[in-house]
Amino acid sequence: MKTLAISMRSWHAGRLPACTAAALAALVTVVALAIGGCGTVKDQYAASADAQQRAAFESAADAKAGAAIDTKATYLRLVEQMQNEGLWFASLAHIDALEQRWGVSPESTRARADALRQTGQAALSEAAYKRLMGTPLEGAGHRGLGLLAGARGSYPEAVQLLKQAQRQSPTDALLLSDLGYASLRAGEIADARMPLMQALQLSPNNTQAQANLALYLEATDQSEQANKLMEANRMPAATRAAVRAAAQQLRTGAPLAATDAVPLAVRPLSSGTTLERDDVAPPPLALKASRWAGMGGVRTASQLNPSTADSAASPNPTARGTP
Repeated sequence: MKTLAISMRSWHAGRLPACTAAALAALVTVVALAIGGCGTVKDQYAASADAQQRAAFESAADAKAGAAIDTKATYLRLVEQMQNEGLWFASLAHIDALEQRWGVSPESTRARADALRQTGQAALSEAAYKRLMGTPLEGAGHRGLGLLAGARGSYPEAVQLLKQAQRQSPTDALLLSDLGYASLRAGEIADARMPLMQALQLSPNNTQAQANLALYLEATDQSEQANKLMEANRMPAATRAAVRAAAQQLRTGAPLAATDAVPLAVRPLSSGTTLERDDVAPPPLALKASRWAGMGGVRTASQLNPSTADSAASPNPTARGTP
């Protein structure tokens, strides 16, 4: 390298012949290319290693995701979560995939029946619910058939079917709320009290149970208690007006308007766990459209603690939550 440096100085000083200078210039070029080429190869090796690491990571992630639903029970939970978030059409596709892999089971049949009911396929849903008879999920079958009967306006039939479901699930608050409302619509107003009181005390934050009990109180001339209940749970004005109008129709025996047969005025947010009230939502009084609707999110001021046979106690102001 010292000789090269001396030669270069001599070249620049014009002391070397032209042929010697050309040869030295070519040598410098070769050395430079060699040095640059080594750097390029090194960079290529590094990029290749990074790509291999990324591919390995993605492959491991895919394998982990596949393993996460590699059991029937886990796949059923995935379907349940989708239905909890209102993805009923998508859940039907996953039920097909689940049954292709693991076969038909009472659990998948119930999930399918619920999804068919929610997507407006009542006849197919009814057939699926009937296939649950004689299985451990027979109660779910009676419940689904009761909801379908209620949707048709056959409330006496709905009451009988929901009572059969209640025998297997006596502490299910949503089922009790459905039974109480069906009893009101069937004209069995006195019989509605017990399941509605049970529903609200078992699930005090359930907005549909709150509205249905308020309807019972209004329909039995307990307007003061109904107002306390609606105020304590901060029901919007549209819901209160719907409760009072429906109660008046029940008292007079007039048929309820078709718009009353809709779920409570709440809608699930993207998380599927929080509910939002809507002051201009449709009337709230009906059998639930979904076994998932009305869960969580809306805080209640207190749990009711009935002090008499036909009244609800005033709310506890210290229990009020932040909406």
